[in-house]
Amino acid sequence: MSTKQQAAVPQTQRGGIVPKGKPKNAAAGQRRALGDIGNLVAARAVVVEGKPLPQISRPITRSVAQLIANAQAQNKKPVDIAVDVPVRKARVRETKPKVVVKPKPEEVIEISPDTNEVTKEKSTSKKNRKKAVNTMTSVLTARSKAACGISEKLKDPPVPDIDASDVGDQLAVVDYVEDLYKFYKLVENSCRPHDYMGSQVEINEKMRAILGDWLIEVHHKFELMPETLYLTFHIIDRYLSMEQVLRRELQLVGVSSMLIASKYEEIWAPQVEDFMCISDRAYSQGQILGMEKSILNKLEWSLTVPTPYVFLARFIKAAMCDKEMEHMVFFFAELGLLQYSMVTHCPSMFAASAVYAARCTLKKTPLWTDTLKHHTGFSETQLMDCAQILVNSHSATPEGKLKAVYKKYSSVELGAVALHPPAIKMLGS
Repeated sequence: MSTKQQAAVPQTQRGGIVPKGKPKNAAAGQRRALGDIGNLVAARAVVVEGKPLPQISRPITRSVAQLIANAQAQNKKPVDIAVDVPVRKARVRETKPKVVVKPKPEEVIEISPDTNEVTKEKSTSKKNRKKAVNTMTSVLTARSKAACGISEKLKDPPVPDIDASDVGDQLAVVDYVEDLYKFYKLVENSCRPHDYMGSQVEINEKMRAILGDWLIEVHHKFELMPETLYLTFHIIDRYLSMEQVLRRELQLVGVSSMLIASKYEEIWAPQVEDFMCISDRAYSQGQILGMEKSILNKLEWSLTVPTPYVFLARFIKAAMCDKEMEHMVFFFAELGLLQYSMVTHCPSMFAASAVYAARCTLKKTPLWTDTLKHHTGFSETQLMDCAQILVNSHSATPEGKLKAVYKKYSSVELGAVALHPPAIKMLGS
């Protein structure tokens, strides 16, 4: 605004128009002071003597109306002034960071099949709970229940982890070894031979025992793997349970079965010529290969089966035994291969009975541990019949004619475990 315009505008004083004699600077100060007041009104332009006045914001008071009337009386001209309804001055929003208010946690309602809706208690209520105090009454009540035999049973101690030492060994397959043996237990009965001696015309149990004693000697002479021996007996029993065999072909069945097992288990399997020589050339190469083909077709080439050796390896580990105990277990297991009565028992019970008979012979205490019960799945009473057969066989071996197993385990290399006295008294036979 120019100086002339400032001079033409009547300046305001405290609530009104400043008289003409007042200095301009005082009016300017009053205008600046009024401009600082927030609760002002925006007035429209006032025309005085034909010149528009600037818009001045002033409060609506009675003094303002009186001053306007005085000014109109002096100038003799109408003065138009319009005063708007007081409007609150808009406030400038300050850019402050928004405060995020977390909603209060809602109560969660659980619906269970036994009850209706159960509201969860707040965490603060848990802190206010009182700690249980063992009073004299509670102690006497617990003793009374224990005396009456109605107290709660204590939880069984945890079973030791027998695979803890083999965590770094990839061949031990610690991650899924338990699943493997659960599978073995499921399928061991699906491929087990049944009682077949009643259907055989020319062979009997004694002939089978003679064949088995000779095969154990051949296996030891060829230095084959133990898996090969147990698979050989499995193939023989399965084939004899499905096919009638003549007496003169029984040894041929045994030789061909060991050839098949060697090809399945060994890295370097013996040749057909080796089996011809070991059988004193009683059979030709064509006869051995022909019987091999006949056996495989009859078994439908199904050779991946859990033999007793599979369970022996696991149960020996569960027994946490030394080398002498291990040799004694295999001694009883090979004695069991010669016993036809063991064919009707599942491989896992066969293996567990060998472990139990070995512990009885070496007088281990306890005879059957919780770890063995857990991993074998058999109690001590369930193994008594099979273990009795093995102990009786041990007792009769020194004076019997079939001494291949006895001579093998009488050697120093295998701990001479066969020389231990049999545990006949311990088993009550």
